[in-house]
Amino acid sequence: MLPSKIKPFLYLGIFYLIISLIIRIVFLFHPITTASFGFFEVIKVLSIGLLNDIFVFTIASTLLAVYFLFLSNSKYKKPYGYIIFGALILFFLYILVIPNNIFNQYGGSVSEIALAFVGIKALFFGLMLFLPSKRIKIRNVLYFITLLLYVLLIIFNAVSEYFFYNEFGVRYNFIAVDYLIYTNEVIGNIMESYPVVPLFSAILIVTLAITWFIYKKTKDELLELPNFKQKMVLLGTFIVMVSLSILGVSSLMQIRSDNVFADEIENNGLPKFYWAFTHNELDYFQFYPQINQQEAEKNFLSQYSEPALQRNIIPEQPELKKNVVLISIESLSADFMEHYGGTLKITPFLDSLADRSMMFTNLYATGNRTVRGLEALTLCIPPTAGESIIKRDDNKNKFTTGSVFKSKGYNVKFLYGGYSYFDNMQDFFAGNGYDIVDRNNFKPEEITFANVWGVADEDMAKKAIQTMNAEAKSGKPFFNHWMTVSNHRPFTYPDGRIDIPGTAKSRDGGVKYTDYSLRMFFEMAKKQDWYKNTVFVIIADHCASSAGKTELPMDKYRIPAMIFSEGFIEPQKFDKLMSQIDVMPTLFGLLNFNYQSKFLGQDVFKKEFQPKAYIATYQDLGLVKDDHLTIISPVKKVKQYSLQLEPSSLAPEFKLHYDEKLIRNPEQKLVNDAISAYQSTSFWLKEKKLNR
Repeated sequence: MLPSKIKPFLYLGIFYLIISLIIRIVFLFHPITTASFGFFEVIKVLSIGLLNDIFVFTIASTLLAVYFLFLSNSKYKKPYGYIIFGALILFFLYILVIPNNIFNQYGGSVSEIALAFVGIKALFFGLMLFLPSKRIKIRNVLYFITLLLYVLLIIFNAVSEYFFYNEFGVRYNFIAVDYLIYTNEVIGNIMESYPVVPLFSAILIVTLAITWFIYKKTKDELLELPNFKQKMVLLGTFIVMVSLSILGVSSLMQIRSDNVFADEIENNGLPKFYWAFTHNELDYFQFYPQINQQEAEKNFLSQYSEPALQRNIIPEQPELKKNVVLISIESLSADFMEHYGGTLKITPFLDSLADRSMMFTNLYATGNRTVRGLEALTLCIPPTAGESIIKRDDNKNKFTTGSVFKSKGYNVKFLYGGYSYFDNMQDFFAGNGYDIVDRNNFKPEEITFANVWGVADEDMAKKAIQTMNAEAKSGKPFFNHWMTVSNHRPFTYPDGRIDIPGTAKSRDGGVKYTDYSLRMFFEMAKKQDWYKNTVFVIIADHCASSAGKTELPMDKYRIPAMIFSEGFIEPQKFDKLMSQIDVMPTLFGLLNFNYQSKFLGQDVFKKEFQPKAYIATYQDLGLVKDDHLTIISPVKKVKQYSLQLEPSSLAPEFKLHYDEKLIRNPEQKLVNDAISAYQSTSFWLKEKKLNR
């Protein structure tokens, strides 16, 4: 009986192999495939492709195997059936009634999805428990739905791979990962670019037809279910097959030839998607416009007083060994603050601090994720295609702000209220010489409130003071980089601190609570002996949102930043355009640090400083310079917008909004400047020239 249970796998597998073969043949004859193939090369491509597809389907059929593994009639017998049904009902009520359940901590729609899943599971289990005569029919319905999802995913993936290849000439890569992240933009692009209704109608019709065919051929397998021993045999066999398939896919992905198209066509898109998701890189030199490498480096390095990658920074004044506290604030858009035109009055402390600080009024984040902001403040380089360097494998032994401080005898730490393994922060900072203080360092009595992202910012503020006091006693200066967490969905925090309750789960509340926590931190810091010899850098990691009318809307990258130090930094405003990567080189200039620099950001107070900003998503790389925004994108696309400052009736005068107008004939010099910056940075990272 057991061999007959593999019929659903065989039918689905054969269908998948046929679809994959069709796609592979289409790719071979696609106009974008400019390479030529001999007879034996075609046979090789199709043979390796077939092996890839067999291995991938074996891995992908894991969920179907689990589905069959849990098919049973015995679980509905007394008392087990009633116990399981009762547990499902209690779990459903827990999610429905308890406001602070585990799923709500994640914010978004996680709780609703969990509620729906548990509710459906409880409903069908109850029907099969109390209506045993209908059990076969109900099980058939669920089996049909399972097959339908498999068939739909097979067809949908094939269609997606076709359109992706049609645009980029490759299987899935990090751009596909990017598409999952920017769902709204991608759906909008699809709706405008393709005949969606006919396409989706055809997909649905074919899916239903194929599903019905496989269902009719295999539904009798549900009449007699395997016993426990047979299930164990099935499970053991499947574990061996999946293990061999994982090794097989990994080995086949290592096969490379001189024909890039052959490599892409014989591959399978799903493993490539997984690889892109875990490796977080997008090859600049394969997808972006290029110029001669020497010309690119010469052009990019011409902005520095010493046109070389490694430069000697020699100040005219003696070095100042002041403590430095860098506070990067989660998701703080510039226009949350009154000093940048905000009207909500949710940052009273930061606005009061800005009056006493060196305030940067025209500064732009490099990206729209925390890891991108941490990268900009730590490595001081333009963003590169794909994921932040923090999340890549080759993220250690870089030239960082921490390494400069360490060379001056500083204690260097990264402070984070959550678990720093998140977003690979622990691996990155520890791998670059930082000591780490995170949630693991908190005693239970030190935590007054916490959510999924970590302890409340006020608890981290107290821990920061405790850490800095200990460092001050060592006799060495310290550099502490603190990343806040409370201004992040679900925006929960202790009640009674501000006039917006934590249960409101509002972004305004998250911003105002972080502002409250920073006030508490500075009030505590002012009482410490080390305070007067400390420079505080306060800056956002990125804005609260990034969606706009264009690929890179300028106002969605503008962030607040200030440098504060009583008796040392005079209150002033710096209004020139600058990048997040310029902040720390500017600080080192204020401290008169003498060092060899590989930073690609600039000290904004040096005469050679060129006002500019780098802003990017995972794939669109932008340079803001000379009232233009130049964007380079995959498939060697170039766009350029003229930037015209829109007049604003809102006070103060620093409310900046740009009207981005597309230019038909881009200025080539600015295009070359953008290519030079991103091509040079990508090359130096690839060649490890930005390492210590």
